[in-house]
Amino acid sequence: MKTIVFACGVVLLALASNQLMALEAKPQQTLTQQQEAGAVNTIAINKASAEQLALIPGIGSQKAEAIQNYIAEHGAIRSEQQLTQVRGIGDKLAATVAQYVHFED
Repeated sequence: MKTIVFACGVVLLALASNQLMALEAKPQQTLTQQQEAGAVNTIAINKASAEQLALIPGIGSQKAEAIQNYIAEHGAIRSEQQLTQVRGIGDKLAATVAQYVHFED
């Protein structure tokens, strides 16, 4: 019986220490957290890769691809208003995206 209690205690101790180490490990910051901290400059929307665009809040891989397709077909995006012409991007999302990008070439 003492062996079982001892084994359970060791398991619980291991689990507790694992949880503490997980709490101490710093997770990778999201683009939003970095932006709030002032650690991220805006990216050039017309030169950004799909992977870079997909990191912007509200933009996933499909919208990133839509942005790149729009640029390929119509040329550079010059404003937040023009960004709303991209399929799947409305006024609200364009305003969010504009915080993370600049429109110069």
